[in-house]
Amino acid sequence: MKYAYFGKLEELLFSILKEEVTYVEKHKYLSNIAYFCVIYKNTVIRRKMMTANEIRTAFLDFFASKQHHIVPSAPMVVKGDPTLMFTNAGMNQFKDIILGNAEAKYKRVADAQKCLRVSGKHNDLEEVGHDTYHHTMFEMLGNWSFGDYFKEEAITWAWEFLHEKLGIPADRLYATVFEGASDDGLERDQEAASIWERYLPQERILNGNKKDNFWEMGDTGPCGPCSEIHIDLRSDEERAEVSGRDLINRDHPQVVEIWNLVFMQYNRLANGSLSSLPHKVIDTGMGFERLCMAMQGKRSNYDTDVFQPIIQAIANLSGIPYGANEKSDVAMRVIADHVRTIAFAITDGQLPSNAKLVCDSPYIAPCCTLWIYVPGA
Repeated sequence: MKYAYFGKLEELLFSILKEEVTYVEKHKYLSNIAYFCVIYKNTVIRRKMMTANEIRTAFLDFFASKQHHIVPSAPMVVKGDPTLMFTNAGMNQFKDIILGNAEAKYKRVADAQKCLRVSGKHNDLEEVGHDTYHHTMFEMLGNWSFGDYFKEEAITWAWEFLHEKLGIPADRLYATVFEGASDDGLERDQEAASIWERYLPQERILNGNKKDNFWEMGDTGPCGPCSEIHIDLRSDEERAEVSGRDLINRDHPQVVEIWNLVFMQYNRLANGSLSSLPHKVIDTGMGFERLCMAMQGKRSNYDTDVFQPIIQAIANLSGIPYGANEKSDVAMRVIADHVRTIAFAITDGQLPSNAKLVCDSPYIAPCCTLWIYVPGA
């Protein structure tokens, strides 16, 4: 057999229409998402696996085609905001716009935001390295609307990008909607559920409680109901045994949330009550590393080309091959995550120190010395 490659799905479809394709080999875990091969005239043709950079570019290009202005990531080290040490969400750089304290230069925006979460309400520090899909620093792919479009477009474009643009099979996707909360006088988000019913059967549209489907960054500030998109990356055999809907938000490493569509319309006040924001805001955030795992046919974020170069460098330096021992694998994942985080933080202006502040921001607390224990080293 000879091997050939094609980069565009259109080339494969053209061959199918001409009935030149004789066989399609399905990927073990993700059918035809990540890659597949086609045998044509005794030549194995493999679709090129998308790299992390290509996946990020595809996202930004898609929303640019929807008239979004592409903005750069804000620095991970926050300056000028005494309430934050580090950027922990895509919405940070737009907070004044959301609160009505500043005018939006662009009504539609998209970006790939660097985020750091090591403390506070939203952090998964204890899980980093021990599981396969949490990180201290991650990229958040997001699209935004400031008083322009709302739920209709946000859900429609999310489906279009994941299913039609990237080719993720519909039967791998689930959506959750806010079930309501009597203590806030809020009912189920029937509008979002009705939009999802155009794309998914009702059994794959699940109700979510206030913890999972009402987004709040802190005790006060902008908030609103949200709709999460989850993907089931398990094998067909595993899916036949247990339905994906039974594993949503159950910490299964192959049934994970990849995109959160936040319909921001409230401001939580200090007394706990909700007031309406001046303009409704769409705030979406998709886990870049998790999307790479899905698109590259991997079962761990750490197996993608985002982390593998770092992990292989650690393996070479330590003389311990990755994959040989679970304890050393955990240590390598922790180190890879932390090294990546520290590198981005230093690039954005935060220098490590265990003695004093080494940063020109008056709001950043001193960094501590980082000690990492490597089992077996």
